[in-house]
This record gives sequence, structure tokens and C-alpha cells, in this order.
Amino acid sequence: MPLGTLDRTPPPFFKQGPSALSRLVVFSSLAFFCMVADVRFRVAQPVRAVVATVLYPLQWLTLQPVFVLQQVGVHFESLQHAQAAQEQARRELAQQALRGSRVEQLMLENLRLRELLQLRRQLTTSAQTAEVLYDAADVYTRKLIIDKGMSQGIALGSPVIDESGVLGQVTRVQPLVSEVTLVTDRDLALPVLNARTGARTVAYGDPAGNYASGLGGLELRFMAGNADVQAGDMLTTGGVDGIYPAGLPVARIDRIERRADSAFARILCQPLARVNAARHVLVLQPLANQIPPRPEPENPPGSVRKWGRK
Repeated sequence: MPLGTLDRTPPPFFKQGPSALSRLVVFSSLAFFCMVADVRFRVAQPVRAVVATVLYPLQWLTLQPVFVLQQVGVHFESLQHAQAAQEQARRELAQQALRGSRVEQLMLENLRLRELLQLRRQLTTSAQTAEVLYDAADVYTRKLIIDKGMSQGIALGSPVIDESGVLGQVTRVQPLVSEVTLVTDRDLALPVLNARTGARTVAYGDPAGNYASGLGGLELRFMAGNADVQAGDMLTTGGVDGIYPAGLPVARIDRIERRADSAFARILCQPLARVNAARHVLVLQPLANQIPPRPEPENPPGSVRKWGRK
């Protein structure tokens, strides 16, 4: 091959284009021009809108796991808040129920204290208030323990009443507390007066009697079968026993059983006092402390009367 026919141009690998500085200047100018044109004339807005529309499904699919994780986190957080709020509501409800029961108890106690104070104003004998501490340990008796004793001036045999009537009698006195035997105790006998007929009798405690309340009551013993008594008659203290003041309500006749094989009627009475629910009571001074002593006879027993001569 003749030498003149050979291509002496360098291969493309060794061809030299514009310099890097020239290309930097050109592309920088082009970028600046595009930015100015976009700001002034918004020439790239349609292109941007098309690109955003095309890429939106891809962005939506990419963000779905993030949204799912956020919803799961919000669900568990709201569930935790709901459980905490429910627990708080339960505690507040329990506190409100406790406060409500206390309010009802205080209202009932306030009402009974008002009735007790009103009864105290009607009494002519001296009295002092006391609070029931607890029931006696003996289950076969009907007794209470109050918070007043010998140091507060409580005397043995003092009558004890509540706002409804006679509750019992002090049967044991200690320095700081006293024992009260209730009217339903089998060992207590109480002279009573039928307010309708004026007949006097004695009421005995009957703790195992079959009464309407099921809490025991009193029984009028040795009453004739044809005695003038009726269900509903009020029994009060007569004031002649030297212990109880007259006119204190004791019981109401609940049932009368007249039997042909017996000369006596079985008369069951319901106590008016709250024998199983007393909280505050009045302790009266025994009536014997207010009765003047009996006058001494002119001639004491065993003395010899001297007769003077006329």
C-alpha cells in the first residue's frame, strides 16, 4: 500500500476536546441562565409538574410502610392511654363510692345525734353522752361497752337510752369504760307502764324470741289471758322503780298469744331502741339519787316506848 494513502489522523482516544475550565464556564453560565429563566419566566414549571406526577405513585408506595408503622404506634399509644384512663376512672369511682357511703353514714349519724339532743332537752334528770365502743365478747348475752366510766361519773345501775327509747342499764362500771346490759338480755327486767290502759307490769328480755326484726325483744310474763292488752300498745317507764325516769318509751306490743291450756297469755314486745345499731347514747343518773331519803320513824325498831303517868 502506498504511503500516501494512509490516514495519519490520531485515533479518537487521543483527540483533545475543550478544556475543563472552558466546560465549567459554559455549564455554569447555562445553569445560571436556566435559573434566571425559571425564576423570571417559570419555564421549568411544566417539566416539574410532569416529573412530580410521574413520581407520585412511587413516592406513595415508598411511604406506605412508614404510615403503617406510625398508625401501629398511635394505636398502641392510644390503647395505653385508654387503659390508664380506665384505671384512673375506676379508682375515682371507688373513692366516690367510699365518700358516698361515708356521707350517708354521717347524715344518719347526724340525724340520730339531733334526735338524741332533742330528747336530752326534754329530760329533767342529768345526763351525759357516750359512744358505743364494741359489743361484749359473750355471744350468749346482749351487752355493749361504752367509752365512759367511773372517772366520768357513771354510776352503777344508770339507765342508758338512745334517740328512740330505753336501750338498757349500766351493770358494770370500770375506771374508763362501762358495760351496758341491753333490754333484750335475758337477765334484765324492766318495770313498764301501758300507755293506753295505765297498767303496770314487768318486761323481761327475750333474746331468742321470734320477733319481726329477728333481733330479739321483750316479753310480758304472768299476764292474765283476759288482760286488756292489744297489739300496738306503747310501753313506757313508769318512774316508780327508783331507776328510770317516767315516760321513756321502751317497747311496742308486737304479738299476743292466748292459749286455752294456760291461764297466762304470751305477750311479745318489740323494743323501740336500736339495740343492734346504737352508736351514741345518753347515760342518765339513776332516779334514786334524786329521791329524798325516807324519813326516820319516830320510834325506831327495838326501842321501848315509855308511857308517862298522868
